[in-house]
This record gives sequence, structure tokens and C-alpha cells, in this order.
Amino acid sequence: MAGHSKFKNIMYRKGAQDAKRSKQFSKLSKEITVAAKVGGPDADGNPRLRLAIQNARAQSMPKDNIERAIKKAEGGDAETYEEIRYEGYGPGGVAVLVEALTDNRNRTAGNVRACFAKNGGAMGETGSVSFMFDRVGEIVYPASAGDAETVLDAAIEAGAEDVQSDEESHVITCAFEDLGDVSSALADSLGEAESVNAIWKPQTLSPVDEEKAATLMKMIGALEDDDDVQNVYANYDISDEVMEKIAAA
Repeated sequence: MAGHSKFKNIMYRKGAQDAKRSKQFSKLSKEITVAAKVGGPDADGNPRLRLAIQNARAQSMPKDNIERAIKKAEGGDAETYEEIRYEGYGPGGVAVLVEALTDNRNRTAGNVRACFAKNGGAMGETGSVSFMFDRVGEIVYPASAGDAETVLDAAIEAGAEDVQSDEESHVITCAFEDLGDVSSALADSLGEAESVNAIWKPQTLSPVDEEKAATLMKMIGALEDDDDVQNVYANYDISDEVMEKIAAA
């Protein structure tokens, strides 16, 4: 989920945590398998696989699961996953990008379309909203990695473009093509990151009122709950007060 609100992570703290963890591991495994199949099983020579493994470790995914996902890519019976991006609008005219890995395009398209339709949104054609986003690298560190000035200095030295720090984390962005080099340099100075990803960053944000915000969060939650959906990005701007109310409902 991408958008503006310091409470965005609160949505993940509700519900059955074990079930969510299992689903998260499944999605991480799928990305590892696809990365290994596309670029080979050697993480040293496969940047995508290296990032996928790093993110899996950051989420405390067991080593056996990671190795199993890599071996699955080497087997002849491994599923063939297709990478698809869906685009559309959510409540309040918010632009939404959905990234999926699927072995059944029709199933995934139908599920994603239903999530939009049931929550006041509408799917669009390819390119209908992606022009409102920039492809960038995002590296996230916990607040414990250092104070804002220390992290900023390390990010500048590593070649990053921006740092946003708050009481919970440091979010560092860089050019998409520099993600590997910047994340490696930061690992040397700050240690291992919480996550390292190529993301779609909104160029501008769209304000959303309380009524539409609740429906939008419901739609995003439904999309992220789909087994085939890997990531959801949206250009919403929801106040902290409104997000707190939604989380408490």
C-alpha cells in the first residue's frame, strides 16, 4: 500500500496475524521463485533474487522456505507465473496500480476487477494511471538504525535522492537503476534494511475525505488479500486523524 499517512501500517496490525504472515510468506516465496527462474539461482549474479531474499529475511521468513522457493525454480514442474500490472481508479478518483504474479490471467483479472467494482472503483486500460507514478527504488530502515541526520548523511553518501524520517522508520528513495548500488552502500554503513524494493511512487497525492477513505482502504485491503496480488500503489492523501478512525472501526 502506498500513499500518505503515518498510520498506514496500522491496517496490518488488525485481524488474524498468523494468516497474514502465512500469506505474506507465500507471496515472498513466489517472488523468489520467479526471480530465480528469470535470472538464475545465484543471488550474487541476480539482483532481483538478491533483493527478494533480503526482503524475505527482513520479514523473518525461515531459511528453509527461501531455499525451497529457489529450488522450485530449478524444477521442471515449477509453475509459470506471468507478471501483470492492472490500473484503475478507486473511490475519490484515487489512481491505483496493482502488480500481480499469476498462473491464471483470467482468474486474476476477474478478481482484481471485482475488488474495484465492489468498492466504488473502476479498472482502466494499461497506461491510464501509470503516468502519474515514477518508478523508483525504496529502502526502508527502522528508526533504530540511527537519528535522522545520521541516516541522511549515509543516504547522501550512498547516492540516494531523498529521505523521509519519522518516529517509526527512515524511508530512503533513489533512482530505480541505482537501487542495487545504493542499497549495498547503505548496508555497509547502516546494516541490513527492513526492505529494499522497486516501487511506483505517486507524483502528486489526491486528498480523500473520511467517507471515501474508508471505502478506499477496504478496496486496497481486498486487493492485497488476493493471493495473486504482490503490491498495490495508490496516490491517496488521507489525514492521520481519519486513518486512526478507520483503523479503530
